[in-house]
Amino acid sequence: MTRNPFRLAWTLLAPVQMRSLLVILCLLAVTAVQGCDESTPSGPTVGANERFTLAPSEIATIRDVDLLVRFVTVTGDSRCPADALCITGGDAIVHIQVIDGGATSAYELHTGDSSRATVSHKQVRIALVELQPYPFSSRTIAPAEYRATLTVTR
Repeated sequence: MTRNPFRLAWTLLAPVQMRSLLVILCLLAVTAVQGCDESTPSGPTVGANERFTLAPSEIATIRDVDLLVRFVTVTGDSRCPADALCITGGDAIVHIQVIDGGATSAYELHTGDSSRATVSHKQVRIALVELQPYPFSSRTIAPAEYRATLTVTR
């Protein structure tokens, strides 16, 4: 009776390969679950009076005042493009959420009106410092490209 050496080798290696494959699949599954969980706050942890920059959907933890600040989106970006001449500077509206305890409050911060670039939320003031990128007439800004720089002060 002749034995096939390849069949014998495969029989011996199969359990080792299956275990390795199972470990790799488990690691990929854990990474995918952690990377796609939008309910987990992600973003910088900063103190009051510190500048921080957020991408859309990012959440900053303000440790000194126990708040979370989330950059939601930008609407109505009518800022004058850097390569154009405009009569007015235009405006962009930055939508944020402030999570304080279990309550969520929504606010709009404006780039074109300094009196509306800051809001008060209970004991703090939240200010829009900068919105990037700055528009150019030849390029459309995708919503995910925006970055809002903010401060939270007492």
